[in-house]
Amino acid sequence: MKKLFLTLFILFLGVNVCLATNVYDSYGQKTGAYKNSNRTITQYDKYGSKTGTIKQTSSGYNSYDKYGSKTGSYKTNGSTTTQYDKYGSKVGSYKTNSNGVTTSYDKYGQKTGSFKKDSSGRITEYDKSGRKVGSYK
Repeated sequence: MKKLFLTLFILFLGVNVCLATNVYDSYGQKTGAYKNSNRTITQYDKYGSKTGTIKQTSSGYNSYDKYGSKTGSYKTNGSTTTQYDKYGSKVGSYKTNSNGVTTSYDKYGQKTGSFKKDSSGRITEYDKSGRKVGSYK
């Protein structure tokens, strides 16, 4: 769930997410979906069951599991977003460049992957070696 929420947050900040966004694996198989409504994004698995939410707050964003328990938070400063766990410890960060490419880093500053949006609006996710691991449309 952690990885999906990180990706969801990138979609929320870096792209004008439509009302519904489907998630696909590297083979093009649907693995889940996100729905954006009233400053809240709800995450669903491939069967349509709710798995969590992200809600905008006055200081950033909070993530919650399917039961409503807080799992973490996010704060943005300029083009950098920092992710924290539920205890407030830094988990990682994301930086978006002028071309709209977002790179993810772990808490030590090591690159863990990237997200790129094409002209059709599809977002492709890559691992740290540049291999495609999924897409969002």
